[in-house]
Amino acid sequence: MTSSNPDDDVPEGAGILRIDPWLSPFKYDLVKRHKTAVDWIDRLERDEGGIVQFAQGYSNFGLHVLANGDIVYREWAPNAVDASIIGDFNNWNRGQHRMTKDDYGVWSITLPSNNGVPLIPHDTKIKIALTLPNGAQVDRLPAWIKRVTQDLSVSPVYDARFWNPPQPYQWKHDNVTRAQRHPLSAKIYEAHVGISTSELRVGTYNEFTRDTLPRIHKLGYNVIQLMAIMEHAYYASFGYQVTSFFAVSSRYGTPEDLKNLVDEAHRLGMTVLLDVVHSHACKNVLDGINMFDGTDYQYFHGGPKGYHSLWDSRLFNYGKYEVLRFLLSNLRFYIDEYHFDGFRFDGVTSMLYTHHGIGTGFSGGYHEYFGDDKVDPEAINYLILANYMLHKLDPNIITIAEDVSGMPGLCVPMELGGVGFDYRLAMAIPDMWIKLLKEVNDDDWDMGKIVYELTNRRYKEKTVSYAESHDQALVGDKTLAFWLMDKEMYTNMSVLSELTPIIDRGIALHKLIRLISHTLGGEAYLNFEGNEFGHPEWLDFPREGNGNSFWYARRQWNVLDDNLLRYKYLNEFDSAMQHTEETYGWLRSDPAYVSLKHEGDKMIVFERAGLLFIFNFHPTQSFADYRVGVQVPGKYQIVLDSDEDKFGGHARIDHGKSEFFTTPFAWNGRDNFIQVYIPSRVALVLAKVD
Repeated sequence: MTSSNPDDDVPEGAGILRIDPWLSPFKYDLVKRHKTAVDWIDRLERDEGGIVQFAQGYSNFGLHVLANGDIVYREWAPNAVDASIIGDFNNWNRGQHRMTKDDYGVWSITLPSNNGVPLIPHDTKIKIALTLPNGAQVDRLPAWIKRVTQDLSVSPVYDARFWNPPQPYQWKHDNVTRAQRHPLSAKIYEAHVGISTSELRVGTYNEFTRDTLPRIHKLGYNVIQLMAIMEHAYYASFGYQVTSFFAVSSRYGTPEDLKNLVDEAHRLGMTVLLDVVHSHACKNVLDGINMFDGTDYQYFHGGPKGYHSLWDSRLFNYGKYEVLRFLLSNLRFYIDEYHFDGFRFDGVTSMLYTHHGIGTGFSGGYHEYFGDDKVDPEAINYLILANYMLHKLDPNIITIAEDVSGMPGLCVPMELGGVGFDYRLAMAIPDMWIKLLKEVNDDDWDMGKIVYELTNRRYKEKTVSYAESHDQALVGDKTLAFWLMDKEMYTNMSVLSELTPIIDRGIALHKLIRLISHTLGGEAYLNFEGNEFGHPEWLDFPREGNGNSFWYARRQWNVLDDNLLRYKYLNEFDSAMQHTEETYGWLRSDPAYVSLKHEGDKMIVFERAGLLFIFNFHPTQSFADYRVGVQVPGKYQIVLDSDEDKFGGHARIDHGKSEFFTTPFAWNGRDNFIQVYIPSRVALVLAKVD
């Protein structure tokens, strides 16, 4: 089908060509994937009452207590020939409560109440017992179970529990709607509940609510992205080996504790995102969904196609009807049950391509993003349907793709031929900073390459910029602060000790790296918990290789809270960045105009959101009366100065005398210029004030 405009040869489902005509050779690939998604949406409208209703499978599958106290349990296990529910409630008797199977492979049973009291007591253990065609008997945790617990003193294998608390959680702040707290400029704080304590143990939801939420709010972040919430068997997997998709991790507390965390974040006006893992699943059988009904192809592709060699995990078959129901319902479940406001989709690159990104680089050539030999059409269709369903449910829901490939159209609406994400992560930016710090002398930093990497994003597709995330801090690497200052962080971070050249450089560059990533790199900004104050060392979870130590699996808030340590300066500067952005809104503004990339002076100058940004990366050279171009004439004043003493700087600029008046003379492609004093390793942000 073509457009109704006779002069427009852009077919339906390929409207992205109006944004990027270079995609024209692949317009029929775009049309094909768009048609596939539309056909699925039409099919679900016809057969399920619509995709939003289809995604409410969690209200039908799993265990549910009816108003009269009866319990209904449904489970999809098409290969099984017999099934029963077993548990503490029936002394694990396989023959007592047998289930019946329908034509679609769904087993079900209704357990009558005892005078209105559910037959299965709250918080008691249960399983589904299956008999396979070969006569083998296996026990599984229900795939849709909402609560599983682990007792490592007994076994690492999880137990499923019937969760039916006598007092359901009462939401206190539903009056603050998702639309009201939807961020115009998303400033994202990526956090892991378990490591959010300074103590050598796993932190809790309640502790995070009490201790960490106020810190995040005070800093000025308006979005929290929670990692490792979906239950995972191995703590050191960082939450990326999910076993029970509908159960939130019991390591940190109860489901009600997590609801209270989200509720309190909403009271503070913050949006809460879940780091969702639909790119793969843990290969565990006893407490996962692998081999659930005795086949390797129930939820996943069978054979080698269903195995991720790098992650040692199972790969979903996104073309299956019930797999789509399971995954789409999983998304809606976290929106409905826990009131999350959106998702960061993990491992999107692995999903998009048949090679899963293993051993493959991306040059940016469009041929890399299309063709059945490269891309997985069923996975792309799932991602399109997921974004379509979520935004149909609520247009204020936020979705972010973790994709390193740069696939065109990932953040373009479905109707234009895109996948429909709101943002993608700028994964090349933190890699650039680590590479510079590890391999390149300060004198040899290439200003042009820095600007290119920070601005190299697709037109009209929003990007989340960040200087470092959890990936950069995992064992084998180090935080930016540790790359900058290393062992001197142990000896010279006290204000009572000598300010050494290494600490001075580290504090200065830490601020510049974060500010330029924030202001030039995207339409949203992300920080990983603790990095705002220069968290030392690296991140490593308890495992056999480190003696099961929690030493690196925690956040050392103590170094921030000690007023005699210089970490406070970095924290103060990070807060100033967030609050200055809130005032001027550069993240929600058009991309910056870069007027200067001077290799000799190590200067970068650009304008965005009516502000003038001046960065001097030179390690030794300060400049008096440095001339920079600016488009809009008038009087300018400094609104952010990385050299202020409260940020650990040297206070070389007298703000009382810092008014800058433009001269109407073209400079660096701008109609006017001003002259400023810009010390070495300092960034200034100027705003027009008349």
